[in-house]
Amino acid sequence: MSYPAAQLASSLPLLLICDNIRDPGNLGTILRSAAGAGCQKVLLTKGCVDPWEPKVLRAGMGAHFRVPIMASLDWESVPTNLPAGTRVCVADNNAPDAAAGTAASAAASPKAPVKPSPQAAPEHQDEEGAAAIPELAAQHYYEDWARAPVAVVIGGETHGLSPAALQLAASTGGKRLLIPVVPGVDSLNSAIAAGIVLFEGKRQLLWRHKQEDDREKLPVPG
Repeated sequence: MSYPAAQLASSLPLLLICDNIRDPGNLGTILRSAAGAGCQKVLLTKGCVDPWEPKVLRAGMGAHFRVPIMASLDWESVPTNLPAGTRVCVADNNAPDAAAGTAASAAASPKAPVKPSPQAAPEHQDEEGAAAIPELAAQHYYEDWARAPVAVVIGGETHGLSPAALQLAASTGGKRLLIPVVPGVDSLNSAIAAGIVLFEGKRQLLWRHKQEDDREKLPVPG
């Protein structure tokens, strides 16, 4: 598939990985945000809804034709679809000072109606085991994290992030990115969380690029 030249020229070294996004409206909205933020590519793992499902297309509002989408990927193939040296970060609804073990058992979902315990995600525990979930440092989403190239993982609202997503983030030196909300509000909708994190990543990448350009324009001492 070919994409608009203006879209390709405006793309950033920013990628999105969707993990178990099963709601068609959410996925379509996420794809629309990814296209608007100038994402280089969107990767969909197995378990995500079909991106060409009619409800996804409707919510995407043409995003499918503005950003490359790679669907039905298993986690073993995800790294091969990322640029070399990509840091992978995950959107998280846990406080940055929460214990790593608590964060892992909460499945790091951008939206979880009730934060699940290890028993609430038996499919993950059976496959990976609690010991396979790595510790990840946490920080607020508006702090410095976007260094090219970078990828952001957004988890589904039912099961949250898979242990494989956390393992990939840990292997690349990635972080858990927290979007703080007021007390009493558990978390945000996954599509809203994706929009917030992606556009913050865009802001940081553009700011860093401007800083580099400004340094290059400084006069060379004679």
